[in-house]
Amino acid sequence: MQLEEEKIDARYVGTLVQLMESQAYRELAAARLFGFGLTLVPELRWLKFISFHIQEETEHYDNVARMYCELTGESVEPAVNERIRRRPIAYPRSWYELGMAQFLYDRGGYWQLREYEECSYQPYRRVVVKILREEKGHQSLGERLVVELTRSGRFEDVKQACFEQWLREGLLSFGRPDTEGSRYAISVGIKRRDPGRVMQDFLDDIKPAVKACKLAFPPLESIGIVGPATGLDLSLDGIDETKAEGYL
Repeated sequence: MQLEEEKIDARYVGTLVQLMESQAYRELAAARLFGFGLTLVPELRWLKFISFHIQEETEHYDNVARMYCELTGESVEPAVNERIRRRPIAYPRSWYELGMAQFLYDRGGYWQLREYEECSYQPYRRVVVKILREEKGHQSLGERLVVELTRSGRFEDVKQACFEQWLREGLLSFGRPDTEGSRYAISVGIKRRDPGRVMQDFLDDIKPAVKACKLAFPPLESIGIVGPATGLDLSLDGIDETKAEGYL
């Protein structure tokens, strides 16, 4: 959907500003998270990957910041820094937790961005398509790392708590389902679907790894997540865990 120029009113612009500030926050938070995580990396092969990931997230932050400035004539940094002050991203405390963060926080962001691939605001669409193209190549690495480490049996005492913490961070990427603001964004073609539907796609995507690791989805309210009114399918019945990256 391409919006006619005369229909780009104050609410449309305000919605874009809010989305860009949220996206810039996620990109900078990810860069900082993985930057901190460098101290936890045990092997050169993973050091190369995490270092590249930091550089990539920083570039994505720059892409969003430039787009924001072109739209508003202002820097996004004050808004992002204030958001980080109010809601700082957690830092991982172990290599295992860094893997879980890369798997769930990064995967959540990927699914969230896919809803803007056909955004009616072309500059946003161009940036999103670029980020998705660059993110797609390493979506499986965090999953593989988590599955391999968990199946080693060395993290039984921490795996569920670690999973729940980073599942929450991943799900927070989507925003609150069933809101009037979300319905407006869909109606003007800024995004495609309500957050509740995207949450379900994300959960379905990670189910093979969840089952392979013998993890359990917690009740979402217990981790501070508001799901859609229709609920979400958290069942692992019929899921083939051998489909998880790193299973074999």
